Amino acid sequence: MKTITFLFAAMITLISSAQNKPYYYQIPEAPATFTPATVAARMVDGLGFRYFWATEGLTEKDIAYKPTEDSRTSLETLQHIDGLTFILLNAVNKKSTIGSSGFEKLTFEELRTKTLLQIQQASEILKKPDANLEDFDMIFERTNGKQEYPFWNLVNGPIADALWHVGQIITFRRSSGNPLPKGVNVLQGTKTN
Repeated sequence: MKTITFLFAAMITLISSAQNKPYYYQIPEAPATFTPATVAARMVDGLGFRYFWATEGLTEKDIAYKPTEDSRTSLETLQHIDGLTFILLNAVNKKSTIGSSGFEKLTFEELRTKTLLQIQQASEILKKPDANLEDFDMIFERTNGKQEYPFWNLVNGPIADALWHVGQIITFRRSSGNPLPKGVNVLQGTKTN
C-alpha cells in the first residue's frame, strides 16, 4: 500500500506542469542566482532532462538489450541509475543510505517514475535559498560501519556516474533500433516536434 501511494503521488507530481507536460519534458527554468547549490541543482536538472528523454518510449526489446554477454541490460543499468539518484536524494535530505533503493520489485514504468521523482526532489532541495553544500554529506551505513564523504564526492561519484549511465541507455536504445526521439536538444534543454 505504501508503494502504491508513493507511486501515485509521484505520478501526480511528474505530470503536473504549466503546460501539462511531465516535469523533465524540458529542463526547468534556470535559478535566478548563481550559488554553489543552484549550480549543483542545474546539474541535477540536466540529469533529469537527459534521463527523461533517454527512457521515453523504451520498448521491452530496448529494456532487455545488452551489448555483450558480460554487460548489464538496459533495465539493470536503469536500476543502477535509480540507486545512484537514491544516494543523491538521501544526501540532500541529510540521511544515510542504508541498503537498496527498493527498485527490485518495480516495473520499468514504476522505476522510471521513481527515479525521475528522486531527481526532481533533490533538485528542489538544492534550489532552496538556505541550501549549503557543506551540509549534504554522502553517508553510507553498512554492517561493517559508517562512511561519510563531502558533497564533492557526490558530484564526481553518483551524479557523474548517473550521467555516464544515461549516455549508455541512449547508446543501448540506438543499438536496439530505437534512437533518441528527434528534437531533443540537450544544450537548450528543450524538445521540439
